[in-house]
Amino acid sequence: MRNTQAWGWLAAGVLALGLNGIYHDGGAAWAHRNLNRTLAKIAERSGGVLALATGRADWFMAKANLVAARDETASCRVATAVARVQSKIARTQTGMARFEAMSARQEAALARVEAGRARIEARVAGVRVVPAAFSPVVCPRVRVNIPRVKVSIPEVHVALLGTGPV
Repeated sequence: MRNTQAWGWLAAGVLALGLNGIYHDGGAAWAHRNLNRTLAKIAERSGGVLALATGRADWFMAKANLVAARDETASCRVATAVARVQSKIARTQTGMARFEAMSARQEAALARVEAGRARIEARVAGVRVVPAAFSPVVCPRVRVNIPRVKVSIPEVHVALLGTGPV
């Protein structure tokens, strides 16, 4: 049982190593494209749910408007072009809103770091360092005698009989 399991793990490791090499050599670009396409579809379909879950009503409305704009069938080319422009504007606005939210989070994190630094500086300013007076300590000397050992190795002679190969 263990022997079979060991061979199975070895085969899995060799297969993983080979697939990793193929991937890094660029031989699995088709898998990367398919994965990106699948992830884009999932993100597109779950964007509204994510917006509702995070409490971003404006983002949810923008996603709902994009879906509604896609579902409408325009009767003329001008209406289609206007719908495209409106959807691009909505995407730009949601992107800017996300960027502003990210900037606000980073500013809040920076403010927390600065407050922590100010607290540490205040604590350090209140600390008084008293110089220490050390008295010299005398350590006793220890002598260790290690005897020398003489080892003799006997000589070994090998005599080969015959002239043929060994």
